[in-house]
Amino acid sequence: MNTPLLSTLLALALAGAAHAAEAPKVGISPWGPDDEIGRLNLITDKSRAAVMSRVDASKVYDLATEYYIGMPSWQAAGDPHYQFWMTHTPRGTVVDDPLGVGHEMNALRSYTGTAFSMYGHTGTHIDALNHFGIDGKIWNGFSADQHLGDRGWKKTGVEKFPPLVARGVLIDVAAAKGVEMLADDYRITRDDLQDALKRQGTKLERGDIVLIRTGRMKLYEQPQAYMRQSPGMGLDAARYLVEEGKAMILGADNLSFEAFPSEVADDYVPLHSYLLAQKGVPIMELVALDDLARDKVYEFAFIGGPLKIRGGDSAPLRPIAMPLR
Repeated sequence: MNTPLLSTLLALALAGAAHAAEAPKVGISPWGPDDEIGRLNLITDKSRAAVMSRVDASKVYDLATEYYIGMPSWQAAGDPHYQFWMTHTPRGTVVDDPLGVGHEMNALRSYTGTAFSMYGHTGTHIDALNHFGIDGKIWNGFSADQHLGDRGWKKTGVEKFPPLVARGVLIDVAAAKGVEMLADDYRITRDDLQDALKRQGTKLERGDIVLIRTGRMKLYEQPQAYMRQSPGMGLDAARYLVEEGKAMILGADNLSFEAFPSEVADDYVPLHSYLLAQKGVPIMELVALDDLARDKVYEFAFIGGPLKIRGGDSAPLRPIAMPLR
């Protein structure tokens, strides 16, 4: 075989080997083989005490959205809309007497009951580390074959999350760009984040809950407009927050968190794969950030927690923020 051809074949083989070596794999936890919460291990008694010692409780911000019929929800994969219905009404209970207490009692003591159902990733919520994986495995190498039953994951379920008490940071990308809302399909870059942080005079710290404002929440009462062509995060921007900023959780005021279409040929949700499966970083979506942005509160105590849904890959979240002194 002639030398030039041999050199070419060798180069191709090496390139193929390098590509194979770079293929993404799930992250193995530095907190040990039994770890199920990833970077939430950064929440400690000391870290909670440090942030709570600086709280200005004179002002409290509610970061949760309201649930209502017809609200924005993820429909691309055919998941169910939010539904809400009455199971008992004062007049209906008089007629039906469901508890057998009689007409007089039902007329005297009005009874109202409701029920609701929804896809887990609806409204303000947090993604657990089992939401996305790579090659049949999730964070810390847990596999679907071994750890996924008919009633959810046996590992990394959202019920394992501790109460979320940490320093929160708002990065108002929309304001930094001088707009109320980022343009449709805009992909947030590392430079965008650094510019916004500089304008705000905000510095990132290890273990932060970092929340990105696109301004999209202004369309929350217009579900189709809110969902259509949402701006979102780019992969390099996420890497900056995690690898340099040492963030514990990332979140945003949109539903997808990341921008589409994907930047990666073989992954349609590269940020979810990178954050959840490789880095053990939970994701929050539909976080209401406009009030914080209005008052220019960029650093705060984040306090909240998901519903403890056993085996769940997500759960609704009711977070609050209080400015730090």
